[in-house]
Amino acid sequence: MKQDPLQMHPRPSSGGEHPSGRQKEVKDAAAEAEAGSSKSPLWVFGYGSLVWRPDFEFTSRKVGFIHGYTRRFWQGDTFHRGSEKMPGRVVTLQEDYEGCTWGVAYELRGDQIAASLKYLNMREAVLGGYDTKLVKFHPQDKETSEPILALVYTATPQNPSYLGPASEEDIAAQIIVSSGRSGHNIEYLLRLADFMRYCCPQVEDEHLFAIEEALISILPCLYHAEESLAEE
Repeated sequence: MKQDPLQMHPRPSSGGEHPSGRQKEVKDAAAEAEAGSSKSPLWVFGYGSLVWRPDFEFTSRKVGFIHGYTRRFWQGDTFHRGSEKMPGRVVTLQEDYEGCTWGVAYELRGDQIAASLKYLNMREAVLGGYDTKLVKFHPQDKETSEPILALVYTATPQNPSYLGPASEEDIAAQIIVSSGRSGHNIEYLLRLADFMRYCCPQVEDEHLFAIEEALISILPCLYHAEESLAEE
């Protein structure tokens, strides 16, 4: 039986995941990295395409989770997985006290910090509409007992590409017809589902797997409809 990750690990105190003081720490770390003076590592937490395609140099990676957020396909994408005419659907984080989101944290050191932040700012912020915040990352391995402070990119309802809630069936239908410069939106969904299934088999991501199931059920209907049109 699937285990609830909230039962597997204690929830942190209600002191908050990302106080404003820690936001300043990220900016300071970036500034130090640009100057080449940063000695401490910077961790970046990914919960979408970053789990399988970081495309930047890093020192190490850890699978784990953050508390206080749920992953939702509520962000529109007109570049990587969609277009202006047919926006794709990609994930963002929603604040949820009972929530828990699994993904991958990447350790950056030295020159990796400045180069990776420059790349991620373009990929996630400029082209994706995401903002940054700091969260406490809990590795699933037993080597690290304390949570790690990590930078995460998240899209808020205030950004122009935000689409908001929809049924799993409607999200799947939108994903099926969307494609962008990084590939088809279907690939994005299936790769994320595969990551959860193989790297976090103890976790049941109901939202993600419900969209995957809806997409798989729609595909045969779409195939037969195209076949009928071709015969006419």
